[in-house]
Amino acid sequence: MNRDEQLHLFSSVEAQGSRRSAWSPRMVAQAFDPARLTQARHLAGKTKKEVAEAIGVTPAAVGQYEAGTRPRPELIPALADFLGVPLHFFVAGRPHARLDTSAAHFRHLRSTRAYQRAKAIAFVEQVWELTQALEKRVQLPAVDLPGFSGGELHPGVDLPRDPLDAARALRVVWGLGTGPVPHLVRLMETHGIVVALAPLADNDVATVDAFSTSRLPRPIVVITRDRTDDVYRHRFTAAHELGHLVLHGDTLPGDSVQEREADAFAAEFLTPRDSLLPDLPRRLNFTVLANLQHVWGVSVDSLLYRCREVGLFSDSTAARGWQRLNELRKQGAFPAQPIQGFAGEQPVLLRNAFDLANKHGLSLAALADELAWPLARLRELLGMHESRPTLKLVQ
Repeated sequence: MNRDEQLHLFSSVEAQGSRRSAWSPRMVAQAFDPARLTQARHLAGKTKKEVAEAIGVTPAAVGQYEAGTRPRPELIPALADFLGVPLHFFVAGRPHARLDTSAAHFRHLRSTRAYQRAKAIAFVEQVWELTQALEKRVQLPAVDLPGFSGGELHPGVDLPRDPLDAARALRVVWGLGTGPVPHLVRLMETHGIVVALAPLADNDVATVDAFSTSRLPRPIVVITRDRTDDVYRHRFTAAHELGHLVLHGDTLPGDSVQEREADAFAAEFLTPRDSLLPDLPRRLNFTVLANLQHVWGVSVDSLLYRCREVGLFSDSTAARGWQRLNELRKQGAFPAQPIQGFAGEQPVLLRNAFDLANKHGLSLAALADELAWPLARLRELLGMHESRPTLKLVQ
């Protein structure tokens, strides 16, 4: 079956309402998209060998399926069941953002294993697919990011390449002045950047703090959920990825210099030196630092670094400060503050877009079916958590 025939088959069933029951294993095999098998395998964190053992073939056969050989119809249900996707997930014809690992910036690239990056990239692909499906129905904010190739508002305009100058320039473009940024994630979404929280805080991908890409029609920033247990770390991570979007959209990731530049951008964007400097203590004073933490929305750790960076503290003073800070935390001071208490730091763009589309007739089930995702996966990406209580047996 050629590509046109595959698309015709997909369109014919789509016209019937895209019912999952309309797809038989034979039909899926005929319209099989090898890239969808790769994506599903990466999302599940499985190797070709594991897939092969689950469906009773050789790893070489799985490699052939991903290279373009259609699997036998009787294998389709086993594939879908093992990888946790509906049968028609493997059908060609749906929009698919095909990225590779060179298309995203990872905060800890060297400590992130290949399969972890592949899983993260597959997640970004799904974030884009959801965004694209919602944009067919809802007008999202225009991309307002100078230097982004798809930006509607600043075509051909670039920010300075120096990270500090770029941070100051973006503040000017976005009309932020020189004071604190109260709601960073909400600000990024308002300017057309898609921000998502990834459920990647497990043993497989615990080293993936965050990642971002400029290679899609919209810039996307993904922050893993283990970074949401402290709002200050979460905000700095978001600003770090914003720095990558601004500074490194046209460069290959992986350079440690890029990571330092993104850190410098984040620090200057969140705490402009000229505005912060008059308020920084000239000697170690945690009361002053605690107040500044709440005013500027950055951690005491970051403020200590800024004190050293601008020359107020020597290296030894800063080291004593971090040592004392660790002691204070063991005593219960400066506890982590999860983002649940900070609405402006929680992504809402995609959820709000769905809610609006839902008012005009789009159901969760229909959207999940259109995307060929399990309903639980769609809820996860929209930030809809199960409201049912967790029950335990009484001993």
